[in-house]
Amino acid sequence: MTIEELRTIAENERQAQKKFQHHVCVCIAAGCLSSGADQVRDAIKKEVAEAGMAGEVLVKSVGCMGLCSAGPLVSVETEGQLFANVTPEDAPELVRSIDTGTADLQRCPTEVPFFQRQQKIVLENSGKIDPERIEDYISNDGYRALVTAITEMTPPEIVALMVKSGLRGRGGAGYPTGLKWSTVSKTGEQTKYVICNADEGDPGAFMDRAVLESDPHRVLEGMAIAAYAVGAQNGFIYVRAEYPLAVKHLKTAIKQAERLGLLGNNICNSRFSFHVDIRLGAGAFVCGEETALIASIEGKRGAPRPRPPYPAQEGLWNCPTLINNVETFANVAPIVRNGAAWFASIGTEKSKGTKVFALAGRVANTGLIEVPMGITLREIILEIGGGIPDGKHYKAVQTGGPSGGCIPEQHLDSPVDYESLARIGSIMGSGGMIVMDETSCMVDVAKYFMEFCASESCGKCVPCR
Repeated sequence: MTIEELRTIAENERQAQKKFQHHVCVCIAAGCLSSGADQVRDAIKKEVAEAGMAGEVLVKSVGCMGLCSAGPLVSVETEGQLFANVTPEDAPELVRSIDTGTADLQRCPTEVPFFQRQQKIVLENSGKIDPERIEDYISNDGYRALVTAITEMTPPEIVALMVKSGLRGRGGAGYPTGLKWSTVSKTGEQTKYVICNADEGDPGAFMDRAVLESDPHRVLEGMAIAAYAVGAQNGFIYVRAEYPLAVKHLKTAIKQAERLGLLGNNICNSRFSFHVDIRLGAGAFVCGEETALIASIEGKRGAPRPRPPYPAQEGLWNCPTLINNVETFANVAPIVRNGAAWFASIGTEKSKGTKVFALAGRVANTGLIEVPMGITLREIILEIGGGIPDGKHYKAVQTGGPSGGCIPEQHLDSPVDYESLARIGSIMGSGGMIVMDETSCMVDVAKYFMEFCASESCGKCVPCR
């Protein structure tokens, strides 16, 4: 695959989609799917066919649009309209309104903080492309970064780019990504592995699931660039079996990328080969820890081991192993495309870029959001989240999963970045945010998380047990 061949695929796809006057996008991510989005999509397709509009209306299945509380969501892209809580019975009215622009359906205004205050890098394709069509991904600059990296850059140059970008691991600890890549790359010529940690176990967290369901090729592209940079030949995506839609889309994406020569042997006619396999986790929370995850992939009981040695030196099958989570890999291709300075210009001095959060609990707009680092909790919860429903008052927000903390009202104006959250007794974590109002009992919350840690513990350490 050359950059010219990639451009040809992209241009052909764009021209094919331009033939349709109207694009109707139906969210088929897990949240909307649980509300019957697949039936809505089928009803709209049927209505379009019966109205004789099949040549002018493209009905697309797309990923998460963010506002999960209002699903199923349907957008008419060409008209800039977003409809909420759509049912199969709404299909005739929706199709009739495509030409007129008027529909007696529940609309989601897009000129509101929920949409306007976000800055999307990881989620830039979510809700826009069909996650099961590689051509749609390629038409939105997909795999351009990988081909550019392999054909125009050396592995050390890519590692240096990651260091300069300031990207930190989005799995929770915030370890500098470039430093981790550099450590693995310096281990010499030997068997190495790249692992994508998609074992999302924090209660209330669904960021990784949504990214894998909505834009799986973005994660594969990031993994392949990482493998080229550190000298790895094989990769594993460790994803929990409770995410069947994410697994389905990943399997499809891997086959499509292999078919086009973007994964597999001699990628871009180079000496670089990279094979990706999927490993299903059984839902053990402890397997989100990287050494426990490695043990699980090896077929052993998922239990952490003391470090050092760190996986970067001695990981999977005692070989140097690079482990990053889904969101970290999803940032890689945009950094290669746009440069380190572009990414470093977003966020704060020590926390660069954006962060994806799963906003849940007692908040008006529950769903998936992506915001620049440094934004305040007040902006996220009261503006983007739409505030506390039913006239209730904010009490606390729980961040960082079981290892995190609950942040009360006096800290609402704290910026959201790694250092600021640590100063007020919480952590960033992978991105779960559970909002609580005055009716929430903090004793019950503490009891729940203590019981969660006890039941999910591997049994090794006294504090968990």
